[in-house]
This record gives sequence, C-alpha cells and structure tokens, in this order.
Amino acid sequence: MKPLWRQPIGGGYASFVVADGHAFTIEQRRQQEVVTAYNVVSGRELWAHGWDASFREALGGDGPRACPTWHDGRVYALGAAGELRSLDAETGKRIWSRNILSDNGAQNLQWGMAAAPLVVDGKVIVLPGGSAGKSVVAYDERTGEPLWKVLGNVQAYTSPMLVTLAGKRQILVVSARRILGLNVEDGSLIWEYPWVTGMDISVAQPIVIGENRVFISASYGHGAAVIEVAPADKGFRAQQVWANGRIKNKFSTSVLYEGYLYGQVLLASGHLVLTTEEGDVVLVKATPERHEELARFTAISGKTWNVPAISDGYLLVRNAQEMAGFRIGVNLGNKTPSSRNASNSPALSPPPQCAHRWLWLAGSGSVLVPVHGENNRSKRRRARSAGSDGR
Repeated sequence: MKPLWRQPIGGGYASFVVADGHAFTIEQRRQQEVVTAYNVVSGRELWAHGWDASFREALGGDGPRACPTWHDGRVYALGAAGELRSLDAETGKRIWSRNILSDNGAQNLQWGMAAAPLVVDGKVIVLPGGSAGKSVVAYDERTGEPLWKVLGNVQAYTSPMLVTLAGKRQILVVSARRILGLNVEDGSLIWEYPWVTGMDISVAQPIVIGENRVFISASYGHGAAVIEVAPADKGFRAQQVWANGRIKNKFSTSVLYEGYLYGQVLLASGHLVLTTEEGDVVLVKATPERHEELARFTAISGKTWNVPAISDGYLLVRNAQEMAGFRIGVNLGNKTPSSRNASNSPALSPPPQCAHRWLWLAGSGSVLVPVHGENNRSKRRRARSAGSDGR
C-alpha cells in the first residue's frame, strides 16, 4: 500500500493520539523529550514543544514511552523521567508543568514512566508511585495544582482508566502488586485485588468485559484472569472468576470482540490490525475459528514496537526512527479526523493501546480465549502461528 506520507521521527515508544486533524506524539530529539503535532493527511509538523530530558535503558530502549492524552483542546504529555506538561493543542504553548517524580518523592521505574495521564472531571490523574500517600495523584486540569494524593504503592507501566464496575464510576489502576478501584472525587479506595508479577511488570491495560468484570493479563511468569467486582456489606469486594496461563500479554493490550479476547492487536470494523517487529502491517479476520490473514504490506522500516493508531479511515504507524500515514477507509472528502483518540472512543482518557507502546506478538497468530473462561471447554479455542511461543 502506498503511504500518504513517510518521514523520519525521533526515538521513543509512544503511539499517536488523534484530534481535530492533528496527530500528537512524544519523541526523543537529541537531549530533549519533544511533544509534537503533525497534520494527519500530509504528515507536516505543526508544532514541537521540548524540554531537557533523556531517558536511557539498554534492554528496553531509549526515549519517552507514554502516549499523550488529548482533552478539550489541550494535550497532556508525560516524559519517561516524570515531566508532565499541559499544552495548548493548537499552538503547543505550555500552560503548566510538574515533574510527578520529584513532586512526590518517587523513584523512577526501571523502564521509565509509561502510564498515560487520565483526564476526568477537571483532574489529571497520574501514577508517580511515591510512598506515604503519594502513589496516585490528581492535579487540577486548569492550573496543575495538586488536588489529592493517595496510597503508597509502587506503580507499574499501565495507564489509569475511567470505568464503571458494579454500577460504580471509578478509576481503575494496576499497580506493581495489586489492582485497585478508586473514587474519582478523592482517590479513596473502593476495592482491591492482589496481582503480582515477576519484577513487578504489568503493562497491558485491563479490559472491562461486562457490568462487573475485568480481564487482566501479564507475562513474566503470570497469565490472565477475570476479576468480578460486586457490592459487599458497605462497600465492594473483588474475587477471581477464572484464571489461566495460556494468554500472557507482555507489552500490548488485547481486544474484546463478540465474546472472545484476541491477544496484542487493534480492532477495527471486525478486523484485527497487527504490526510486525520489522514494520509490516497485517490485517487479520477477527474470528475464533482460525488465523485468516487478509492483507499485509510494509509500512515502515526498522524495529517497530510502537502500537499503530487508527482514526476516521487513517492509519498511523511509527517506531523510533520513522513514521507513516495511510488511507485505509472510504473517501472522506474534506472531512478531517475527528476529536477522538486513536481508538475512536471519546477523548476523555487515553486509548488502552497507548499504555505502553510495545507490540510483541508481532505479525503472528492471535491467542484466543472466550471471556467466560474455564467453564465451557467445548467453546474454548486457541490459534497460534508457528512462530509464537505464547510468552
């Protein structure tokens, strides 16, 4: 497929968030982390806003990780070393800034800050992981002033999410050792469930699969589970519905489609979109029956761990050195990509795929499990290509 445009980009593992015809990302340019805005159709740089920061990690790679968040005309970007900035989405002008690590007495994680900010009810929710009540922090969306700080958990690499479980609107957080439901108003704890992985690594976003259930998955000797949240006494309780070791999301998030979970992909109109580590884009039919590849083309060159983004018929892909845009939908005429995020859900919070920009099941078959889990063996199916080891 011929790209609309293809051009160099700075390092890092963030994806794009798309709003008002702009594609926003964060990249490493020499000794600066730089938030950038590009025109979706032409790829032209519209503005760039940078600060001095350079996160280096030999195994995981260098550069920023967290996908920016767009909300109501502002971009909220978090660098790998903890610099949080609120920027005007049209001009890139700084509105306010904080360093969430120094601000909360927190140490950086081994692989850097990777959780995208969540914007909800006038608050910017971030996960510095500070001790003594400074693990989850809410800043004022307008001014950057702290509104509340709670808990003492070391954090992981998963972004906070706004969800409704058991009829209760809440912030869902996966920390290094437990899953938490927090009140939006003040961050107080609603429920918790233990979730311990090797080296405290949780990266994939949880998936809400019903009115009161959450799917969670991690690699590093762990696996997957469905947790049910229900009212109990004067609060809520969480308990395991099922668990297995057959699906282990290492870096990227699964998708839910017609009752089945597909590992490590994007979902678009009943199809799965994958990127290979070499920069190919692969289209696979979303069916539990078999791995059915429909199309494949080379999008960019080089090691590609960044998750692609899809918005209003445009596909955007990037890695640490190159980016490209493709038209994959119908002719939109003069219509520009709308004020929605990369997953085409309301731009209140970052798309799940933005939590950590690494796609490890690249170009191989999907591992499938029905969301009802272990209780219906007749409908349980797996599909793996020869190259997938299921880690």
